Amino acid sequence: SSLTLLLFFASWGVWWSFFQLWLTSESNGLGLSGSAVGTIFSANSLVTLIFMFIYGTLQDKLYIKRTLLIVSAGIATLVGPFFIWVYGPLLKNNFNLGILVGAVVLSAGFLSSVGIFEAVTERFSRLFDFEYGQARAWGSFGYAIVALLAGFLFVKNSNLNFWAGSFFGLLLLLNLLLWKPKAEKIASKEFEDKQAESSSIPSLKEMFGLLRLPQLWAIIIFIVFTWTFYNVFDQQMFPGFYTSLFSTSAAGEKMYGTLNAIQVFCEAIMLGVVPIIMRKIGVRNTLLCGVTIMCVRIGLCGFASSPTAVSCIKMLHALEVPMFILPMFRYFTLHFDTKLSATLYMIGFQIAAQVGQVILSTPLGILRDKVGYQSTFRIISMIVLVAGVYAFFILK
Repeated sequence: SSLTLLLFFASWGVWWSFFQLWLTSESNGLGLSGSAVGTIFSANSLVTLIFMFIYGTLQDKLYIKRTLLIVSAGIATLVGPFFIWVYGPLLKNNFNLGILVGAVVLSAGFLSSVGIFEAVTERFSRLFDFEYGQARAWGSFGYAIVALLAGFLFVKNSNLNFWAGSFFGLLLLLNLLLWKPKAEKIASKEFEDKQAESSSIPSLKEMFGLLRLPQLWAIIIFIVFTWTFYNVFDQQMFPGFYTSLFSTSAAGEKMYGTLNAIQVFCEAIMLGVVPIIMRKIGVRNTLLCGVTIMCVRIGLCGFASSPTAVSCIKMLHALEVPMFILPMFRYFTLHFDTKLSATLYMIGFQIAAQVGQVILSTPLGILRDKVGYQSTFRIISMIVLVAGVYAFFILK
């Protein structure tokens, strides 16, 4: 699980950490406007939520089988040729078709499958008795390594980022195809032996029945107004805002890659520490701390104007993400049926966030074009603050 997550996040992070800059950069990318970038992110999110529901449903049927992970790894292996010879030219010459094709490929290979990689690892952690957070930390470690590399590659030639993604994708594919521990083989065989018992496998009726749970909808509302707004801020806006603080785009891009790597290294450490914090103060309190840090980080970016100050604020990400994702995952396993954990995680967390991005990416991109980055950040911070107050009353 640790090596698989490391390779997946390396394959994704080496280009994803500079995706927004690739879309907007005049020198090393496509030079698109904020509203065009918002449209791309909205389309990606729309297709992603469709794939997420399909993936979550299928993975609960597959239990710990690697079928969907192998499909994702196959797409990751081809990400370099896709970006260079298909996606980039389409966005330049036929924008609408490029959006559609890109949304399908990126969603199937990365944006949807990340939830499956995490859900399967969490299931492994319960099955084989290890800490999910510590395994997930290796994913962040992989992301950190390539984030450090990505900034230098992007300044030299952005195509190198995509070829590096294919290289790590190939390693991931080989890992999934060729290495299967004995304990996993035994667990898979036991699952196949139990397939005749309908009670051990979630039915479609049970899966769709989740949508009738008021408690799940309360969590979905919370996620839409926190994690969704944060993702729009962090993925769609922050890279461009940060690099604009430097005298040249090349200097900003190099520094962003280095800072991103340092931040994700710290995040990897925190992913191992947060499970201990959860045991000390509880899942609910840990989650509320994560939301508070999220609000503070976005809000401070709305006022800070120097690269040094914004770099320090960026480091709060290392605390915020582990203190939001891990307790959120644990919350689902504590309060809902664990045999539906993949579907719950995909619907309650990943799909909820993607629905929000579909709705919000383009309007927030237009808002950024009109009022600037920092005014937009202050608005987002206030919305997250209100969602945090809401969470204080609805979280169990």
